[in-house]
Formats: sequence, structure tokens, C-alpha cells
Amino acid sequence: MTLGPNLSLYVSPPTSFSGFAKSFEESRYVVIGIPYDMTSSYRSGSRFGPAALREASLNIETYSLRSHIDLEDIAIADLGDLHLVSNPADLVERTRLVVKDLVNANKVPILLGGEHLITLGAIKALSKDVAVIDFDAHLDLRDQYMDEEYSHATFMKRATDIMPPKNIFYVGTRAVSKDELNTAKKQGVTMFNVNDIRRMGINQAVERLKSGIVGFKKTYLTVDIDVFDPAYAPAVGNPEADGLAPDTVLTMVSAICDDRIAGLDLVEITPHYDTGITAALGARVIFEALCTIEKSRGATGVQA
Repeated sequence: MTLGPNLSLYVSPPTSFSGFAKSFEESRYVVIGIPYDMTSSYRSGSRFGPAALREASLNIETYSLRSHIDLEDIAIADLGDLHLVSNPADLVERTRLVVKDLVNANKVPILLGGEHLITLGAIKALSKDVAVIDFDAHLDLRDQYMDEEYSHATFMKRATDIMPPKNIFYVGTRAVSKDELNTAKKQGVTMFNVNDIRRMGINQAVERLKSGIVGFKKTYLTVDIDVFDPAYAPAVGNPEADGLAPDTVLTMVSAICDDRIAGLDLVEITPHYDTGITAALGARVIFEALCTIEKSRGATGVQA
């Protein structure tokens, strides 16, 4: 049975990321939304993040002046949103299962959050020798938060239970507890806090980060939108002043995105706290990351 001409003409399928969706079989990158914010501790609402990112992705230009690649030419499929469960440990496991399926199918998962806990599910699906680059204002290294072991504030502590801490690289850190900082130093994670980046300058910071991950065959990128200063990204779950500017983040993201990327996510947008500028910035981060990865794979673009 085929659709009638009016159904084909006047009825659209659910919104897909970027609007240039390919079939699953054709795609290299696969988008999954995870609208989950059950452990949010300050401003809830990141469950609306995937929808906001998809909407923004349809309304910003797709050509990258950084990489000279057009997102229109990249094979992306959008499978929709994960079916949720309320228990955070179960949510992590369900995320792990779907990411593992994508990795086994030789796809690169692109996760749209949702709160930062979703990253733990992705990390669990990957091999233990992957480097995790976390652009984030926070360390999220508490052992428990509000009596919960699985939380947006504990997910990286759970990650260090299953992978070597030397595999973890923080960028943009500026909001920590004393206990978390002591844990980070004891474990030996690598941290580029905002003061380090400003003192070194962007070029040296990029080179230091790239040299840190050079020995890893695979990398995973997670971007908590609160890495940006609230002046640029006000709609976040846990805003912290004195953050990074878009150029700094986009330059560093572009520097480390290559064909080693096993997956990426963008999390913690709480869209009802602004008029769409945070979601637009988040969509741009994903655009630039994907375009840079494709350039590293040999894709060519048109110089503008």
C-alpha cells in the first residue's frame, strides 16, 4: 500500500536532526535522543533538550567555515528517542545496550541529552581503552549525590570504576567541591580548567589536549552545555559563571574530532530558560564536530 498524494505532500514525519536524514543502512552517524532528567538537582527540564536541539538543527546553516564541509553531505540517521525508564541505573543500562548495538553495526552514536548521566551508558558500551574528553564546568566525581549512586553529579565517578582515570580529560572545569578535586588529583585524571586555558592561550591548550590523547585509538566526546559561560548558554541545568566563550570551545572541539571518534553526546540543555540561543549553540557544536570528523576522513569541501 502506498501513501496517497496528499499524505505525501502535506504530512511530514517526526522532526529529524538536521533535516537531511539518511536511512540507517546508508548512515555513518546515528542520532538518538535521551530525554531524561530524573536526577536533576537544580533546574530540571533537560528532558526537553533533544527536541530543542532537533528544532535548532533545522534552522541554522549547515556549512562549516572551520572545516569547509557541509552537513548536508554527511550520512546521518535519526532513530528518534530512547524509551525511558525512571530508575537511573536502568536508564544507564538501556543506553549502554542501544549504544552497543550501534557500535557493533559500525555506526557512530550521536546522543542528544537529557542530563549528563546518559554519558555513563555510552562509556559502558565502549572499550576500556577509549579516551573520554569531557567539556564540562563540573567534575561530577561525587560517590553519591542525594543518596543516589547514579546521578548527573556522580556519573564520572562511576566511569572511573570501570576504566582507568588516565583515560579521562576534562576541559573547562571551574565548579568543584574540595572532595571532588582531591579525588581528581588522587586518581590522576587530566584537567584543563578555565584558568589553565586562559593562562596557556588557546593554541597551547589545543596542543596539550591533542598530545594527551595521541596514544588512544578511540575517543569519546561529551559536551555539557554548561561549559560555556551563561552569557552564551543561559538555558542549562546548573549554570556557573566564568565559563568559556564559543570560539574557545569550538576551536578545541574541532582540534580533537577526527576519525578516532567512537561517539559523542551533548547534554544538559534546559530550553525553557531562554529563547533558543542555547539550543542553537549546542546544535552548532554537533555540526562542527561532525564536519571536522568527516574532514579527517578525507571528505573535501568548497572553500568559502
